[in-house]
Amino acid sequence: MSKYVIDGGTRLKGEVEVFGAKNASFKLMIAALLSDELSRLTNVSYVRDTVVVKQLVESLGGRAEFPGDHVVEVSGQGLNNFNLEQKFGDSSRATSLLIPVLLHRFKKARVPLPGGDKIGARPIDRHLEALQKLGVKIFINNGFIEATCNELIGTEYTFSKNTHTGTEMMILAACLAKGKTMVRSAAAEPEVDDLIAFLNKMGARVKRTEERKIEINGVEKLRGANHQVVFDRNEVVTFACIALGTKGDVVVSGAKKELLTSFLDKVSEASGGWEEVERGLRFYFENELRATNVTTAPAPGFMTDWQPLWTTLMTQAAGESIIHETVFENRFGYVEALKSMGAKIELSNPETDNPDQIYNFNVGESSAHSYHAAKVIGPTALHSTTLEVADIRAGSTLSLAALVADGQSELNNIEMIERGYENLEGRLTKLGARIGKAD
Repeated sequence: MSKYVIDGGTRLKGEVEVFGAKNASFKLMIAALLSDELSRLTNVSYVRDTVVVKQLVESLGGRAEFPGDHVVEVSGQGLNNFNLEQKFGDSSRATSLLIPVLLHRFKKARVPLPGGDKIGARPIDRHLEALQKLGVKIFINNGFIEATCNELIGTEYTFSKNTHTGTEMMILAACLAKGKTMVRSAAAEPEVDDLIAFLNKMGARVKRTEERKIEINGVEKLRGANHQVVFDRNEVVTFACIALGTKGDVVVSGAKKELLTSFLDKVSEASGGWEEVERGLRFYFENELRATNVTTAPAPGFMTDWQPLWTTLMTQAAGESIIHETVFENRFGYVEALKSMGAKIELSNPETDNPDQIYNFNVGESSAHSYHAAKVIGPTALHSTTLEVADIRAGSTLSLAALVADGQSELNNIEMIERGYENLEGRLTKLGARIGKAD
């Protein structure tokens, strides 16, 4: 297992390129399997998740190749297997999205329950209930989802809570179904709209008629298409927080403010500097940071993926910040690591009158044993230490903390970081970070 060795205390400056969204790249690869013709995706993040999906596609008989830098070509031609191996469930959250593809091809699918980051329950029941409305019969058997259907039929469905992947699964299933499907309370993330744009290039008839309402008219066949993946918002926020936390000055090329409004508003509120420049967005330390409260929410709100980075940044801000996590039930696992570095953070559960309306996760016994809010008191001088990376966002968070801290820190299990960030250490080095990778 590899590790990062980071000498903190350096102000990072320069320009860094942002790649395609991880949460769009591997899902568009799966969508491309709906056609036997070849699709070409550019600006694809070359991270572990996209590599795993390439292997997954090949294991089912499909084609997935990386013919050039940040380019992947995918085709469903040759798909000959509806049964996905267990190992892919352990390494990826992508497995459930294959169900619509395999149902269209074979009328049946057997895929392992999806794995991924350990940040709280990801209730797949919402996804499966939506598929059932389209005429799919579903069974859970020995850690596998088994699905069958005679024909996918258009329907109307309203999600009880926001679900990014559930919305995407519904779109993939309905685009080749018979008739019209109306999805209400649909996820509004830009990555969902990127999927819609790609499928429409393939010949689908999908449109967002309102912010949370998507209409899909089924077609008989899809063709191959070329598409550039939308930029990764999480990468932009990562480099922005690193620039502000190290009192640096960084231009993130390829970033667009239109998809980052909720984050940029908080940067301004915290007295952080940012501006739109020709190549993207510039983030720079302008004044001492001020404590700023944040409540996470589904798009267009402040993303749950940004929450760990913001919490870390607030350890360097003057005053008391309250961070309220409403999307995932257990996303403060990194806090103990920050506290070991000297951060002053207290976890709690806020009293709420209508928890089912406030929280996007299923409120129940499991969520009652997790903390949903953090009080951060700053500014605090962080000191170096040795840490274990538990998931992707915790990895970028601890990298930020190590860059801010005095002394040399070690981050172990950086394979988790590499699931979501391409060549993070190389890009940080380009900005002046003193970071090395060792076995």
